[in-house]
Order: sequence, then C-alpha cells, then structure tokens
Amino acid sequence: MKASTLTMRVDPVLKAQAEELCAEMGLTLSTAYTIFLKAMVRTRSIPFPVTADPFWSEKNQKYLAESIAELEAGGGEEHELVEVE
Repeated sequence: MKASTLTMRVDPVLKAQAEELCAEMGLTLSTAYTIFLKAMVRTRSIPFPVTADPFWSEKNQKYLAESIAELEAGGGEEHELVEVE
C-alpha cells in the first residue's frame, strides 16, 4: 500500500523535543505518529486520557483574581522565593 503524507503545524520547540524523545526510544516521529493513529483506530478513541488543565478552571481563575485583588489592596504576606529542583 502506498503511504500518504500527513502535514501538520506544530511548535518547533515541541517538535524538536518530540524528535529527541523518539530518538531515545529508537523511533522516528513518523513512526510515533503511526503508532498513535493505529491505537486511535483500534480503540476508536484518543488512546490516553484527555483532561483539562485545572489552572484554567473557573474556580481557580476566581481564586487567583481574588488573591491578586487582595495583594493589590495591601494584603497578603511576602515570602522568599525558594527554587525547587
């Protein structure tokens, strides 16, 4: 069977990261896409959970807006920034 070409736009940094990871697994990006598409067709679904980022939830956005308002009104406490590795 003759292969078809799939063209898609993706962030160049994300593409480079994916290519590097695929190389570590002994795959090409093309092979990884093929694996994904075959799993999608076989399961008739996205083959991994697709969830919303809780940061953007209405509840969290409300909390952040209230926290910003409190800080702008002179409330809150100042803390040292601690880098975690």
